[in-house]
Amino acid sequence: MSTAAIDLREGDVRDLDRIDRIMTDAFDPRWGEAWTRNQVIGILAVPGVWLTIAEIHGRAVGFALTRGVLDEAELLLLAVAPEARRRGVGAALLRAVMADCATRKISRIHLEVRAGNDAIKLYSSSGFSKIGERRDYYRGVDGRTYSALTLHRKIA
Repeated sequence: MSTAAIDLREGDVRDLDRIDRIMTDAFDPRWGEAWTRNQVIGILAVPGVWLTIAEIHGRAVGFALTRGVLDEAELLLLAVAPEARRRGVGAALLRAVMADCATRKISRIHLEVRAGNDAIKLYSSSGFSKIGERRDYYRGVDGRTYSALTLHRKIA
């Protein structure tokens, strides 16, 4: 993929096929981090949940799924197709989520990520810091367990 412009738009249930494809490609099955289609459908029906789609040349290459409650938000999922990684898609999605949070009067956002996940670098460079850890939260298909790191960021 080239360094083409990243277009961001609001998503909805009509994007489920795109989300499924991105999740299948983006999440290694050995960690069990991808959500099922029914989980995504269920959360999209919850008030305060929004979906942001990233496209390059009209093709969906990433998404962010966020839930806001009162003045807090949780980044539930962020995925970027492998062929679009390291091209600013994840950072663009995070900036869009932050802008949406500011518009919604949300003052802080948090997320959980598996310890050792490469996305931690993206989150750290985007102003997130570790505020907690859940030991042995994730279980890989090989039976090994991994901690979940809780990260937090204030919305400017």
